[in-house]
Amino acid sequence: MSIATDIVCAFAPAGTLRASINTGNPILARLDASGEAVGVSVDLARKLAARLGVGIELMVFDAAGKSVAAVTGEQADIGFFAIDPARGEGIRFTGPYVLIEGAYLVAEGSPLRDNAEVDRAGHRVVVGRGSAYDLYLSRALKAAEIVRAVNSQAVVDTFVAGGQEVAAGVRQQLQADLLRHPGLRLLPGRFMVIEQAMGLPKSRGEAAADFLRGYVEEMKASGFVAEALERHRIEGASVAPASANA
Repeated sequence: MSIATDIVCAFAPAGTLRASINTGNPILARLDASGEAVGVSVDLARKLAARLGVGIELMVFDAAGKSVAAVTGEQADIGFFAIDPARGEGIRFTGPYVLIEGAYLVAEGSPLRDNAEVDRAGHRVVVGRGSAYDLYLSRALKAAEIVRAVNSQAVVDTFVAGGQEVAAGVRQQLQADLLRHPGLRLLPGRFMVIEQAMGLPKSRGEAAADFLRGYVEEMKASGFVAEALERHRIEGASVAPASANA
């Protein structure tokens, strides 16, 4: 498959595709025993570089906000993010490739039993700074106070140490944290569905953005994303349906 030179240059102006990888969301990427980043987002980045015929450099961050800043500031050429209007000011997004649930966690003895009870005066909700659910809850919560942990992986530790009323995060991360912290429980259901997409700096142009959108749709339709989730033993996340504007 021949790709126009201007498209290749838009993605890799220096000849190497710099991919921003966020290991703060273990559903998409994590560090293996050797310290190397692995996961579905890494697989998508490597396959895109191969398709463009360029090398790849993984720029690994431990928090979503840092990963977003790298792409917005053009220190990276592509990234993997939850779609959010605040991030869209500097980034062009594809349609989502994975859907993830955002959930609430409370102490076992908490009187809270339903997601709708969280947004009340006197409740403090711990979130990962700059995460998708931080951005969402900053808009959605009207009465509860938001407390920001350094990143998503530190949310439950911050919650336990600080004695706040609620912790918010990706369901799978919270479920893993339950194993480390007995005496906690998840509220049933979800407070949001997090749409994970690829993105590139807005300055790279609409033609490059269209190419990336098509790439993501192809990776979903071909089974590549589903196979990557299975290969990395990711449970609880689902492949996003085809985008209406694909």
